[in-house]
Amino acid sequence: MGDEGTQTQAEVERSLDSSEARPQRTRLTMDGRRLKELVKAGYEWLRQQEEVVNGYNVYPVPDGDTGTNMMHTMRSAWEAIADMNESNVGLVARSVSNGALRGSRGNSGIILSQLWRGFARSLDRKEICDAQDLVAAMQEAAKTAYAGVSTPVEGTILTVARETAEAVEAAARDTHDMRRLLEVAKSASYESVQRTPNLLKILKEAGVIDSGGYGLFIILEGMWRFVNGLPVEDASRATGSVRPSGEADLHHEGGWGYDVQYLIYARGGQTLDVAQIRADIEAMGECPLVMGDESIVKVHVHVPDPGVPISYGARLGSLRDVVIEDMQAQSEVFTAHAALPARKAEESLPVAETAVVAVASGDGLARAFKEVGVRVVVEGGQTMNPSVDDFLNAIAKANARSVILLPNNGNVIMTAQQAAEISETPAYVVATRTLAQGIAAAIAFNPDTDAEENAAAMREAARHVTTGEITVSTRDATINGVRVRAGQIIGLIDDRLAVANDGISSTLLALLEEANAGERELITLFYGNGLTEAEAAPIAEAVRRTYPSHQVELIAGGQPHYYFIVGIE
Repeated sequence: MGDEGTQTQAEVERSLDSSEARPQRTRLTMDGRRLKELVKAGYEWLRQQEEVVNGYNVYPVPDGDTGTNMMHTMRSAWEAIADMNESNVGLVARSVSNGALRGSRGNSGIILSQLWRGFARSLDRKEICDAQDLVAAMQEAAKTAYAGVSTPVEGTILTVARETAEAVEAAARDTHDMRRLLEVAKSASYESVQRTPNLLKILKEAGVIDSGGYGLFIILEGMWRFVNGLPVEDASRATGSVRPSGEADLHHEGGWGYDVQYLIYARGGQTLDVAQIRADIEAMGECPLVMGDESIVKVHVHVPDPGVPISYGARLGSLRDVVIEDMQAQSEVFTAHAALPARKAEESLPVAETAVVAVASGDGLARAFKEVGVRVVVEGGQTMNPSVDDFLNAIAKANARSVILLPNNGNVIMTAQQAAEISETPAYVVATRTLAQGIAAAIAFNPDTDAEENAAAMREAARHVTTGEITVSTRDATINGVRVRAGQIIGLIDDRLAVANDGISSTLLALLEEANAGERELITLFYGNGLTEAEAAPIAEAVRRTYPSHQVELIAGGQPHYYFIVGIE
């Protein structure tokens, strides 16, 4: 630690947020308690900016979840140290890393946990952290995150982490002031994020910056704000506690409140004032997000009374794709599940040789997986990615000597792989990217075959499935040469934007044609996002008329956001 041995105790305990002028020779330090404060500040600021980060989703679909995944990961990191009063910075960093890992969700959350893992590894066994320790920790963080991704892509959170570490290293040659280094980290991460569209073609085409990189900037900005005395919490929130996102004023006698989302379409001859709408929505509740133009505006907000933003939007134009979710009810379901460990133990499944654990969103899809032999279904998917802990709990519940995991979402694969890596029960990941691939893989499972052979057969079955998804565009965009307008019905083929139209049926038929469905034999239509069977059945009949020699199945999926998830085999 260089000249630490010659410092007085007072010098060692100088804190990050001191405003005194310091000579360059002073080697300023950070202990475990200061790191704890920084983690809390980063989490709090990200919690407030969650929906903004979500809004930078590349595809104009209503389920961007990068901000949500990173926020949950940071919340788990914070909760791991919230009750600690430890001055050893290495011990605190290790606890942050462990908490982030177990609570990590989605690709962005996994990469964030890897950043904390490298950061903690570099600080292991250190009592305090000085400027050079911070540089080394940030470099190791970026290195570990890169190593944790099988095919690193520039123009993502990885780039932002690496370029930020490089900027801090350069600054540390001239200053040991750690508050100054945080300022450099904040500024460098922002500048790096702004360059991401020049490094990743799809970002430039979509007209957005990288959402994961922006989330990392928000965390660093929260830390910088804290050490400079700027607020990182809502004024209405108690400073002594950290609550889950959306609590604040909403958690009154009526509960947690409501999550309200909708699109406003301007009426003929009229225009929408986006700035005024944003100001009005921000005044109504928490987690506001307003984006769009004078013809279509997307609104999201958490409020105690959903009627207020609904009535407001209806006065301005035509409301479409209205979603109202009771967060109190969701909280009660979560609490009920969390409060039943004894009952779960009593209802434990008999021991199996090999079991399948699958991720699914929607009651119908969960039933479909159960019907084809999946032993445990983990609730999740887009906007609700399961955590590493969720997978570990599901593996334990499966009560098998080996387990096969079906993530069924490209944003869940890394989480499943991380869970398999640390699971005490041998676990194999069949990297299904879609629910349709997951169903095909589950059907291929043979309980009389060992796990490795099953995993190979299930991977082969999933490989032959093409997946289509029908949803609504949340903004104007041109991606993969497809131009779409906010509010249009769009179709994705294997996560690639492929078609856009003005109706669900016409978009579905165009998607099937684009996917060369005529050369296949089976088309499975899982309907959801509020579609009833009476609405879905005529659309399925249109598919049967177009493909009379095919087997066309219609199944109630109950999935959010997507009118249809389509399996083409």
